[in-house]
Parts: sequence; structure tokens; C-alpha cells
Amino acid sequence: MEPIIAPVSLELIKAELTPNKKLRDTNKSHNEIYVINHHDSPNVMREIGRLREEAFRDSGGGTGLSMDIDEFDTMENPYHQLIVWDPDAEKILGGYRFIYGNDIQIDENGQPILATAHMFHFSKKFMKEYLPYTIELGRSFVAPEYQSSKAGAKALFALDNLWDGLGALGIIRPDMKYFFGKMTMYPDYNREARDLIQHFLFKHFEDKEKLVVPMEPLKIETDKAYMDSILTAEDFKEDYKLLNAEVRKHGVNIPPLVNAYMSLSPTMKMFGGGINHEFSEAEETCILINFDEIHPDKIERHVDSFIDEKVTKVKKRFPVFASIMGENLKGMIANKRAEVQAKRAERVKTRKARRAERKSKKQEKKKDNRHN
Repeated sequence: MEPIIAPVSLELIKAELTPNKKLRDTNKSHNEIYVINHHDSPNVMREIGRLREEAFRDSGGGTGLSMDIDEFDTMENPYHQLIVWDPDAEKILGGYRFIYGNDIQIDENGQPILATAHMFHFSKKFMKEYLPYTIELGRSFVAPEYQSSKAGAKALFALDNLWDGLGALGIIRPDMKYFFGKMTMYPDYNREARDLIQHFLFKHFEDKEKLVVPMEPLKIETDKAYMDSILTAEDFKEDYKLLNAEVRKHGVNIPPLVNAYMSLSPTMKMFGGGINHEFSEAEETCILINFDEIHPDKIERHVDSFIDEKVTKVKKRFPVFASIMGENLKGMIANKRAEVQAKRAERVKTRKARRAERKSKKQEKKKDNRHN
């Protein structure tokens, strides 16, 4: 286990957090969200690597290296880093890394070059119909000092601030339709509680199309009949109450990020879990969320607030244009995503119709040949 590097110079970090990298302000706690990468902000990247390793070790994981930075952070077209910056304390509060589907490279076996690719196999359908329109998320973390109640509201809204950032991504990239991410639990997490959470996720969110499949599926050790006898409700909310109560009996809580994902969308797809041998044997479960099927209250909180912020900026920068547009300005920004997605849906519909027509013609030709 290598010692973690010392904190990076504050002056170096602040010099790289320039206005052009700022994505938005947060809803709560008066924080700021930036998007950087290794090439344009190497010192911020080092500090992210330090904080990630510190946070993951505290949770029972980590790489064991002096900082958590890998080839996906540093490659030629690297993952982007979304961070929450606390301007009062002048510290990074937490972050995600992400990559847009159209930036993902494909290897010689037809699989995506992703941080999750060594654990999961991606079907042809997923590669064609989902991946190009997907934002892959990973390495979510909250700095240890912001996980403590001593940090007050800053800690209370840390995860909420990160969701503000993800909500903004869906607006600045209206062509992206899905979030693909992982929920992580570490080996020291209670086995039976882990199994109950997995059973609950399969019950309510199982991907029956097998779009993505773990190469080494998690072994569920707890008896299925026993878990069925606990999770007896068909309604999601009622079943969740049963799950939460049972998990707490084991002296643990449902991990915050797992909680956050489960409450985000009723149509979430869960692809099963696997062991990440490259990351402290962490148990990672992949999920897919359709951005446009996120619960309305979450959209209002994390997306609409960003649109309001954009409207304010447009009014300041282009007052004459804003005056002409009036109340239509917000609608114009908000509807951009709907327009892009509608056009995409129409293209998909047209392609499917053409494929069906070609297939029908081939079948008719075969019939004619048999008759002749």
C-alpha cells in the first residue's frame, strides 16, 4: 500500500479552474461545478486522484497506489472529470468521471474501450442502439471531510450537488439519451444485506434483454426463498421500505449512491454485478437510466434549475435578443433536447421500417424461388 500523495498546491488548482471550464452553480450550498480533463488541468487531475484514493480507502477500497489515476483518465481522448468546487473553503468536494458515447473507441473484438469493459460484455444491440447515445459515468466520490456531519450543509448536499452536474450534461448534450454507471459495494459490506439489495434490484429493474452481461457474475449466497419472504411487496416504495428495514437489522445502511440511483427513475435497467479485481475486489453493479424518464421532481431540481441559470446568462449577455424572445426563451432552451430526441426517434423508426421492408422482400423472393 503506497502512501497517498500530499495535497496539490491550491494556487495551481485555482489557476486551472478557469471560467470557461465552469459548468454551473449548484442548487444548494453555493458551490460550483467544473468539467476538466487530464490534458487541460493536470494539477486538478492529480488532486482528484488524491481525493479519490483517500475516499475509496476510507470505504474499504482504493487502488493501493499513491493516487487513483488510470489510463482512462490520461489517454489521448480521456474521460472528462466533473467536480464540485467549494469556493468558500477552496476545496474539491467530490466528483464523477464520464465519457460521451460518440467519443468511445471500439477494440478489435468489437467491444467498447471503457473502464467497465473488463467486467462486462456488451451485446450487439447495446453497441448499436444504446452506446452512441450514452454517457458512461464512473469513479463517483465525495471527499472524506465532506462525508462528515461536521461539514454541515456542504456534506448534506454533496451528492445532490453532483446530480446537479449530471442534470446539466443532459441539456448541453441533447443527443445523449442514457446514463450508464456502476453502483459499488466493498467486500467488507454485510453479505446478507448485499444479497438482499441485489435481489431487490433484480426484482424491480432486471434487464431481460441481456443488453449487458457480467463476465463473472456476483454469487448470491443467501437463499432466494428466504429473500422472497422478506421482500413481499409488488409496489416499489413498499418493497423498498421492507428492504431498508431488513438491511438496517444487519447494522448497515443501503449505500448512498445505490439509494440515489434507485430513486432516480422507475425504468432503470439493472445488468447484474461483478467483481472488479483491479479495484480492491469491489462488487460493482451496472445500471442504465433513460434521461427523459427520470422522475419529474428530480428533473425540476437538477435540470430545470440549470435551464433557469442559462436563461439568466443569456439575458445578461444578449439583452435585446432576450427581450424579443420574452417568455419563449426558457422554452426554446428546454425544448432543444426534446427536438433532438424526436429527430433521433424518427431516424430510428425509419431505419427499422427499411430493415423490415428488406426482410419482407427477401422472404417473398425465397417463396417465389420455391414455387419456381
